[in-house]
Amino acid sequence: MEYVEALKDRKYIQLIKEYLKNYSLRDYLFFVMGINMGLRLSELLHVKVEDVTEDGKVKDFYFQDNEPCIYMNKHVKLAITEYLHKRKLNATDYLFKSQKCASPITRQQAYRIINKAAKDVGVPGKVGTHTLRKTFGYHAYRSGVAVSLLQKHFHHATPSETLRYLGINKQENIKVKIDVNL
Repeated sequence: MEYVEALKDRKYIQLIKEYLKNYSLRDYLFFVMGINMGLRLSELLHVKVEDVTEDGKVKDFYFQDNEPCIYMNKHVKLAITEYLHKRKLNATDYLFKSQKCASPITRQQAYRIINKAAKDVGVPGKVGTHTLRKTFGYHAYRSGVAVSLLQKHFHHATPSETLRYLGINKQENIKVKIDVNL
């Protein structure tokens, strides 16, 4: 498996979002959920409609078995709402259902979606499905989320492992913006 990096420049995140939204709402939702929730690819691909909705409304939190709940922010909720409005899915359907069968898209298809979008908008470096999870962590850290919380989210043994995973050098002087927005 090749080493991939986080999308550190928000410009590329926006370009990929625009590209995917024009191409496929399913693929757009896949990207938005990936960069905003930090789920593993296997977890993300197996999300079902009933996992993110209740009584026709998008939930605030996504719950996994034996894992802490994950907040679904306004970007995720809006993307889910748009997607479900356009595509009629049953509660038991996979959110990222393949167009060919009832199963979710494959890992290979997920890679092709992300890699093609990144190349087409000019993202430098190596990009893959793991880029989504790393992008989530990198921007969470930059926004003031404690490395200890990210360490727990990623199931890493040490804070230094988490920083290395996110591509953050300890000597780097990263300005962290802590905004409680009261």
